[in-house]
Amino acid sequence: MSVQKHDNLIGGQWLPGASYSANLNPSNLADVIGEYAQADAAQLEQAVQAARAAFPAWSVSGIQARSDALDKIGNEILARKEELGTLLSREEGKTRAEGIGEAARAGNIFKFFAGECLRLSGETLPSVRPGIGVEITREPLGVIGLITPWNFPIAIPAWKIAPALAFGNCVVMKPADLVPGCAWAIAEIISRSGIPAGVFNLVMGRGSVVGDRLVNHPGIDAISFTGSQGVGARIAQACAVNLKKVQLEMGGKNPQVILDDADLAQAVELSIQSAFFSTGQRCTASSRLIVTQGIYPKFVEALKARMASLRIDDALKAGTDIGPVSSLSQLEQNLSYVEIGQAEGAKLVAGGERLQRDTDGFYMAPALLTDTTAGMRINREEVFGPVASIITVKNYEEALAEANNTPFGLSAGIATTSLKYATHFKRHSQVGMVMVNLPTAGVDYHVPFGGRKGSSYGPREQGRYAQEFFTVVKTAYTQA
Repeated sequence: MSVQKHDNLIGGQWLPGASYSANLNPSNLADVIGEYAQADAAQLEQAVQAARAAFPAWSVSGIQARSDALDKIGNEILARKEELGTLLSREEGKTRAEGIGEAARAGNIFKFFAGECLRLSGETLPSVRPGIGVEITREPLGVIGLITPWNFPIAIPAWKIAPALAFGNCVVMKPADLVPGCAWAIAEIISRSGIPAGVFNLVMGRGSVVGDRLVNHPGIDAISFTGSQGVGARIAQACAVNLKKVQLEMGGKNPQVILDDADLAQAVELSIQSAFFSTGQRCTASSRLIVTQGIYPKFVEALKARMASLRIDDALKAGTDIGPVSSLSQLEQNLSYVEIGQAEGAKLVAGGERLQRDTDGFYMAPALLTDTTAGMRINREEVFGPVASIITVKNYEEALAEANNTPFGLSAGIATTSLKYATHFKRHSQVGMVMVNLPTAGVDYHVPFGGRKGSSYGPREQGRYAQEFFTVVKTAYTQA
């Protein structure tokens, strides 16, 4: 059976790539989802020029037409959420339930920003000089380069594309090379939405070929990137040299604090979800479980028992709790961190090995390491897999200090029945998002997303705060 080829969308046309790359199912390596175009430098140039040519008209287009187009995109994604969620699970490895949920979220994001098209506000102020009026308005930024990661292949593209278009910008998007399928599906929906040719362009390909040129291209006014801290730092440097606006989301080493007074069953369940669901491949996942001494023995035994009940299997199988790791290189990195932790003195008390299933895939048993200390690499570096380590502390004060003892600052959670400690933690946790008696992973689409320290740089994503990145402020004075 022939495998379908998927082309790049440039200037409203589907154009063949310089080459094609197979998109493989990590649950079943014999399942080829499709072949996806690999752009070269010439195609990237073509996409940037198409976006620049479309910007003058799109940037002043009617807000109702923009709103209608985004609403249409959102409605189609929602109508096809099971199909798109299945595609997501095939190419990335989330369970089908998680894939469908992510697809629904993407649809809701487009519908939210359909409303934001109509809600963009400004200010009218009196001048300190008599007879003069002052207007403060927001305008589109220009042509935005979007670079999206592999772990949320439909939600993260949606939460970058939707506000960019809502506020009148044009887009050149490069999705992660590992998971082009969902990005291509969104592009195909956008191509039929009524949005003019060139406003949105999809350029698939390697970061070294497409990504670097996108970041450094003089025709790109800003870059929004989600990915690793190392790549994000290089993008920040390049954008500083070229005076481009930049928005970076770069991961975390998120703490989940468990206090003695926590509800044990609740603490175990939220820790399982934080650390291991989505195969631990979430920037908001908690890989550091900080547990006070009183609850520690009961918590570890209950957590191990719950881990033993988890079903790790094909992402599309009914009853699967955790699917495969997304790639061989990521699986090898996960397993190496388990070895590194043990070499540093940690004790592996559950999981940590590669698993075999009915199909050839990248399956891994979630790993739990105890007897760890703050200075160990597994507690300093982002693993980005189903690997969690436990740090024991005496009390809340030590737990808070340990939670903040990291170069990252994205998300942090606390399990407690104490209003006093919950309130204090919300104020003093050095992160962008705090979860009380909830998993560290799991956020809403209509409120700000982002962190502090090494996790994020630039304006927040999502919700009405997205306008801070995707628009520029203009002040106009008028003599009466």
